[in-house]
Amino acid sequence: MATASRPSRLHHTAYVTKDMEATRKFYEEIIGLPLVSTFCESDELFGKMRTYMHCFFALSDDSALAFFQFADPGDQAEFGPKMPASPFHHVALNVDADTQKAIEKRIAAAGYKEPDTYVLEHGYCRSVYVVDPNGMIIELCLDDEEAVKSADDWKANAHSELKRWLAGDHKINNYYR
Repeated sequence: MATASRPSRLHHTAYVTKDMEATRKFYEEIIGLPLVSTFCESDELFGKMRTYMHCFFALSDDSALAFFQFADPGDQAEFGPKMPASPFHHVALNVDADTQKAIEKRIAAAGYKEPDTYVLEHGYCRSVYVVDPNGMIIELCLDDEEAVKSADDWKANAHSELKRWLAGDHKINNYYR
């Protein structure tokens, strides 16, 4: 696929929160993402007037994590948050070593403990996981410098590895662990 024919970057990904102040505190003060805009809106959506706020927390590339909170408790109940309990549903953010260390310190200082925070060594990256006030899991990924040198090979083999797996050959290929 040609680079020009695909989106340039993530603009934002959006979720619903029942407590915007707890969400703001978590993303700004613990994760370190600044609140860059708050839009207070009222629109006819899905057959009804809905009043809500939409807050954006920026990443370094100006993409954002965004959260909605509704004024009407009925709208709030209808649209969420409905976070899955599975650790396989999460938002992963790339960090450098100093940022990961600083966030880990803020997570601990805020009183987070297992099972609401944990670390996994994936080999190709070290991941710190923490559950936000909405029940959503945030993963902070620190790429392994040696593993990243193989990124061109990952791209070259992505389709053949997918095809192999789908055909029933489930042997591991993460040799970085």
